[in-house]
Amino acid sequence: MTPDWQRRAYSIDAMRLLARRALPRPVFDFADGGAEDEHTLRRNEAAFQEVELLPRPLSGSAARDLSLTLFGKRLSLPVVIGPTGLAGLFWPDGERCVARAAETAGTAYCLSHGSVATLEDVAAAGNAPKWMQVFIYKDRGFTRELAERAAKSGYDALVLTVDNQLLGNRERDIRNGFAIPPRFGLSGLAGMALKAEWLWRMRREIKRVTFGNYVRPGEAADIKTLAGRMASLLDPSMSWTDVDELRKTWTGPLILKGILHPDEAAASVERGIDGLIVSNHGGRQLDGAPATIDALPAIVDAVDERIPVLIDGGVRRGGDVVKALALGAKACLVGRPQLWGLAVAGEAGVVHMLDIYRREIDRVMGLCGISAVADINQDIVFKP
Repeated sequence: MTPDWQRRAYSIDAMRLLARRALPRPVFDFADGGAEDEHTLRRNEAAFQEVELLPRPLSGSAARDLSLTLFGKRLSLPVVIGPTGLAGLFWPDGERCVARAAETAGTAYCLSHGSVATLEDVAAAGNAPKWMQVFIYKDRGFTRELAERAAKSGYDALVLTVDNQLLGNRERDIRNGFAIPPRFGLSGLAGMALKAEWLWRMRREIKRVTFGNYVRPGEAADIKTLAGRMASLLDPSMSWTDVDELRKTWTGPLILKGILHPDEAAASVERGIDGLIVSNHGGRQLDGAPATIDALPAIVDAVDERIPVLIDGGVRRGGDVVKALALGAKACLVGRPQLWGLAVAGEAGVVHMLDIYRREIDRVMGLCGISAVADINQDIVFKP
């Protein structure tokens, strides 16, 4: 029998609404919100609606192949789970739940630097392709340390996020007084009766929520201390020289995340980067940055098929994935949807989330007369 939550989670947006009902407002807004006026957050989704598809139903596509090869690994669909911090705040052991869900779905999972579980613990959770997110820190030795730990733990790719050199101004968190671990005043506690399931689930976890990758051996630092350490390590002075040094340290696929300018895309190819993610950090950093689907074509042109280009931000439908692939992306990353899936049903919720994308991509491909992901190109984009 199909669970009630699964019947109600018939789309990514429906799953978001279920997550909003399940989570305390500060926790939901931590995932759902963006920077300042949230213009870029909204634009990420709206811009996909301006790309229209031109079907060729007489091409015939009785069966569709959604699989692809990315950085030497075969994936069952062109959707990768992107890095999102503190997944363990949404469901106990959240990061390992997501890693197992990715393996079930046959796709890759990128672990956030700000995970509750350590990268070593997540690496042991499954055999799906795993990527590790890092930053360029003021302490360059710590950047190397994370890369070396990822290599030792068998991660398949390193994702260097370059648009988080300063913390974005996320005003929902300010209004909510969001803190890690969550603390609720009298007004907040009054409304918690409706969040009883989350409270019960997390009753033993709340005090243990931490940033696992930042804890030093033998250290008993609390979460506030670790959060302060993370913020102090961000370095707006990072440069291409630092990227070059990391390229020497990490011998596997190195992917840059946060690329929006064609010049940086072209320079990435020249410096031996293996892949790019067109990203504005889900609208959580620079409010006013372009929607990623709008920035994508210029990045694709600059790269000229020499390395794969991926995209994240606002991907809420299988049709959005098809549109991104038509404009030159190799695959899409999804961030917030994994947290909504976790909040609704843990590992099963993330598996269901990925299945929604799979079914929608398959349906759109069938309606457009496309038999394989490899056949998706600009011919299916309507240009009036």
